[in-house]
Formats: sequence, structure tokens, C-alpha cells
Amino acid sequence: MKGVWWSKETVAVVTGANKGIGFALVKRLAELGLTVVLTARDKGRGLNAVELLMNQGLHVHFFPLDVSEPASIKKFASWFQETFGTLDILVNNAAVSFNHINENSVEHAEIVIRTNFNGPKWLIEALLPMFRRSDSAGRILNISSRLGLLNKLNNPNLREMLLDEKVTENEIEGMVRLFLENVKSGIWRSQGWPTVWTDYAVSKLALNAHSKIMAKLFKGRELSVNCFCPGFTQTSMTGGKGKYTSQAAAEVAACIVLLPPEKLLTGKFYVGSTPGVYSKL
Repeated sequence: MKGVWWSKETVAVVTGANKGIGFALVKRLAELGLTVVLTARDKGRGLNAVELLMNQGLHVHFFPLDVSEPASIKKFASWFQETFGTLDILVNNAAVSFNHINENSVEHAEIVIRTNFNGPKWLIEALLPMFRRSDSAGRILNISSRLGLLNKLNNPNLREMLLDEKVTENEIEGMVRLFLENVKSGIWRSQGWPTVWTDYAVSKLALNAHSKIMAKLFKGRELSVNCFCPGFTQTSMTGGKGKYTSQAAAEVAACIVLLPPEKLLTGKFYVGSTPGVYSKL
């Protein structure tokens, strides 16, 4: 395409992409001429998604990936290195929630945290050496949620820790362990955690905090790290309810990860139906 910084040599990975926003984003990036790797936890569903795209004249690559399993991440990273060698764009889209819209059970808190926080963190660590260092800059976009913003947290000690510019990975992981301990002991409702989709919100709170650390670490080193909340989007997670379609959300995500190098920011939280910055991380 004329006047763009990317080409067929530009490689993007999108996790959790057999349906919803992930699938729509893979489709959009492939339409724009990038080389795209679609990943999905379920091999059959992933291959079906690839077939759907092939029937529309789009060629994408596929490899099964369960971000909640370190062994699966290791296998994927090995395959990716052998197949492509270099990475330009990583979109951490894979996530789970076990609650319906108006429910707030924390019965599956461990797998929610493991998938939505640990998974992206582990995958970034595994793929980090493969990011292409170039003037166009490598890009990581973590699909997040406003449910994980600091104003949803009513624990003053944890808020103070997360607001500290020197917050560490150990402190974030400690916060996550504390939440899981509170869940096991049955006191999580009284400890100031977010009150809507609590386990999901805490997973995104931790993901946002981790993204902030990564953005600071790689600022000025040709790698940007941002978060994007697509808003109330019609996906399986919301039971098909929502203000936005997956296609509309994917269009905004594509705009963010394909920003021209001179307009590329880092450490930002994007939100909603236009690629505008809501806040810094």
C-alpha cells in the first residue's frame, strides 16, 4: 500500500483470534497486507477461522497457543522463531471471564488471572528477543478494560503502590497473590477490590500496571507498549450484547498498532470507538 510504513514483511501476532475482536483484527491486518499469525487455544476452532479467511481470499498463518500454559507459550515461541524469526506487532487479545453481564462470581479467579495477566506477561517475555528493532518501532497492544482502571480500586494502600512510578513486577504479582488469597479465605468483598466482574477487573488492573512498567523500560528503545479498552463490545464474553461490533473495535485496534512511527506513543491507555488516548498508564 502506498504511503504506509508496513509491508508484507511486517509480522503481527494476535492471540485468542478464532472469534470476536481477535478474529476481526486478524482479518483487518491481513486485508492491509501484513503477514499475520492467528493463534487460538483450540486447534480445530483456529483452523476453522483460518479457513473462513481463506474463503475470503486472505492468507494467514496459524499455530495453537494457550497463553495460560507456559509449555504452550514455549512451543509457540520456538515455532515462531523458526518460521519468521522477527516480530513487529503483538496484540494480546486472549482473555476469559466466567461471569454473565450482571454476575460477579470469583469461582474461577485463578484461571482468569492466569489467562488475562500471567499469559500476556509470559508471552511478551518469550517473544521479546524476536522484536525487530527498526525505525518503525515494534508494537505491543494489550487488549484491556476500563474495569481495571485505578478508580475502580478502593484499597488505598494498593492504589498508592500502583500510582508509584517505581512500582515493580514483584509488587504487582504480590497484589495478584493477595487477591487470590482473599478469594480463598472468602474476604475479597471487603478488601476494596473492584466490584464489577472482580476477578476479570483485577486481571486487567494487573495487566495495565505491567504494561506501564514495560512501556517505561522500553521507552526510546524502539518498542511501544499500550493498552486498549474497546468498550462494551458484542462478543461471546458479553453474551453478544454491547454498543460496538467486533469489527468496529478491531478497526480502532488496527489504527493504534499501525500508527505512523512519528505519531506512535507508548505507555498510553486507549479507549472507545476512536483511537484516542484516554489516559497514561
